[in-house]
Amino acid sequence: MTLRFEALARDGQARKGRITTQRGSFATPCFMPVGTRAAVRTLDTADLEALNPPVVLANTYHLMMRPGPEVVQRLGGVHGFTGWSGHVLTDSGGYQVFSLDPEVDDDGAVFRSAYDGSTHLFTAERVVDVQLQLGADIQMAFDVCPPSEAPAPVQRLAVDRTAAWAARARRRFTEQSGHHTGASQFGIVQGGTDPVLRAESAARTIELGFDGYAVGGLSVGERQDQMLAALAATVPRLPEDQPRYFMGLGDPVGLVECVALGVDMFDCVLPTRLARHGTALTWEGRLNIGNSSFAADDRPVDPAFPASPAARYSRAYLRHLFNVDEPSAARLLTLHNVAWLLALMDSVRDAIVEGTLNRLRDRVAEAWTRPAEKKQPGQ
Repeated sequence: MTLRFEALARDGQARKGRITTQRGSFATPCFMPVGTRAAVRTLDTADLEALNPPVVLANTYHLMMRPGPEVVQRLGGVHGFTGWSGHVLTDSGGYQVFSLDPEVDDDGAVFRSAYDGSTHLFTAERVVDVQLQLGADIQMAFDVCPPSEAPAPVQRLAVDRTAAWAARARRRFTEQSGHHTGASQFGIVQGGTDPVLRAESAARTIELGFDGYAVGGLSVGERQDQMLAALAATVPRLPEDQPRYFMGLGDPVGLVECVALGVDMFDCVLPTRLARHGTALTWEGRLNIGNSSFAADDRPVDPAFPASPAARYSRAYLRHLFNVDEPSAARLLTLHNVAWLLALMDSVRDAIVEGTLNRLRDRVAEAWTRPAEKKQPGQ
């Protein structure tokens, strides 16, 4: 095992920890910004160095399509290719592949590229090979991710295929990882919102001996109470001495609730996607910077977050940048949103150490009960 997890403090089921790899270490619980095509949208590597996220994600499907794993490998892997020396996690690309309506059987998934219409086959082994070429520090096994509303037989088949593909992926990774030192591999638990399927999928994944475990197939349209119930049925079955990763979750309330259930790692496109559409994450909730009420507002985007990279700019100025389609508008809000979530996770870790996580949960929930633009200045 090239990855080590150590729990440093607890508050209920929540835990502050440290993950150590051959590249270094980072604190958990943590949020990991998504750089799908080896770049966080609107940001460059110097921006990431200033933000200092614990891990940056990249996507296997997209990098396999463009520029191709051979190119990335020849240019020093994803770290050399991007100039980023921090940790990188590569998603398997399964979510993207299944969004393309592939033909799926026990061998793998055949799909047509969204880039040029060419046909490709993803198998458990092929996904491992591509990720090893990319050279990420943490690499995800290929899984089946059905829609949240999929009927029980579809969820059952997804669990069975995910388990079979996980066994093949683990075997391939173990065979090949000696040639690619430093990488770790995580398995993924599926099962929809069915607690029984979740428990079964967790057991079948754990017995394969991965370096960490992810919860997939949640936060994909189900109600939050369904999500949390499925997660509560899964997390206690995952090993205490290994990381637990919730895939694709970025809303502040959900993050804190899932930390309280014992999750260590999160990723989501939410902060970057919202930023491109003029929405900021703040301690007043979501703030739509394009709202006309901000036309002459001299306050910073979030007065409660003075460390924001966008704190020097008024809401009026940021609104102006969006209204005139200045590219810097999306960049500044992206910097703010990513920094805001990273700071939230700093507060979460502090609260776990201090035993005050429930107090922080209440604060986050209260802040996100209604849109910020409906509040009056000073509230």
